Amino acid sequence: MAEDSVYAVLGATGGIGSAVCRELHLHGARVVLAARNQQRLDALADELGGAHVASLDATDIEAVDAFVRGVVDRHGRLDGLVNCVGSIVLKSAHATKPEEYREVVRSNLDTAFAAVRAGAKAMTKTCGSIVLMASAAARVGLPNHEAIAAAKAGVIGLAQSAAATYAGRGVRVNVVAPGLVDTPMSAAITGNPLMLKASEAMHPLGRIGRPDEVARVICWLLGPDSAWVTGQVIGIDGGLSTVRVRSA
Repeated sequence: MAEDSVYAVLGATGGIGSAVCRELHLHGARVVLAARNQQRLDALADELGGAHVASLDATDIEAVDAFVRGVVDRHGRLDGLVNCVGSIVLKSAHATKPEEYREVVRSNLDTAFAAVRAGAKAMTKTCGSIVLMASAAARVGLPNHEAIAAAKAGVIGLAQSAAATYAGRGVRVNVVAPGLVDTPMSAAITGNPLMLKASEAMHPLGRIGRPDEVARVICWLLGPDSAWVTGQVIGIDGGLSTVRVRSA
């Protein structure tokens, strides 16, 4: 990607979000960080040499609009926007409380809609790329994933419709759909040896993913090397959603 390109990252302080920020910074891009925790934002900004930060709740559509307008006002343009905000709830539908379901939709689907809405408005005159985060659970039936599967499937539908809407204006919209990744969000799973072993066995490549592996694909989608790619869902899941291997 070109040096001095401007990219905004929602959920910048999470495991995948921070890996995206580091990868973009490594390639000379100007990165604008947004997340809820100011202390973690400041620490990441210091690590990246003083990146611009904004504390916001990405479920607030108007706040995301204001954030993106501020990025354009400050830097003169926006080349790409990625939404790394999300949550995990692993419960069957009947065991999921209504407030838990609504929070899953807010943190995963509402934030994605806010990103598309704000990003498209900012980039329709200059072109650009929007990348959203789905999940392998939206592509293959996994037990006890009903809420997250519903929200992430909505993200896929949103991205494909938006890709069609904005293609003529040079705005690309794509999705990455990871399997289980070793991040703080998944610590309840990865920190339990039995759950981790079961999760590793679910992925045909025999392990869970790393944040940097997802980040590199996101950065490719954000940059000019993927200029002819839009409306796609790219699985970064060790084969979970598409591959079945014969047991030994």
